[in-house]
Amino acid sequence: MDKIKLLTIAVISLLLLNLGTLGFLLFSAPNKQHTPHGGGFEGRPKPKEIIIKKLQFDTNQIKQYDELITWHHQNIRAVEDDIRNSKNELYLLLNINPVNEKAKDSLILVLSNNQKQIESIHFQYFKHIKKICTPNQLDRYKELTEELSKFFSKPPRPERD
Repeated sequence: MDKIKLLTIAVISLLLLNLGTLGFLLFSAPNKQHTPHGGGFEGRPKPKEIIIKKLQFDTNQIKQYDELITWHHQNIRAVEDDIRNSKNELYLLLNINPVNEKAKDSLILVLSNNQKQIESIHFQYFKHIKKICTPNQLDRYKELTEELSKFFSKPPRPERD
């Protein structure tokens, strides 16, 4: 067999192997959607589903809970916008030589206060959920509060170098 024929067979084989690999990756990989803040509940039930199921909410309670979710999302989004803006300002300070330490410390304080505000909003949210519960649901609510960190924490990230 001459060299040109051997080279042609090798190139065609490698091309088919690459196409097969690409096809495998495209059609067998799970469909993961990107979330803007790195959160997401791929393969896990959403918090809303967990709470409704765990507390066994009726139709009226679900309606009240949907309104509470809207309130919660609006408030969290507003604080997250402030965090994003403050972080942008903070990291722009890196372009100033020397770095303005007072401005840096002030922005870090704003960021820590924003995080405190987020936790306060979450706490209020769960207090309002308790108000939606009937007396016979309060035991399930107590169980829920003992498991909250498991339900709503982000899955661990793989380590990076």
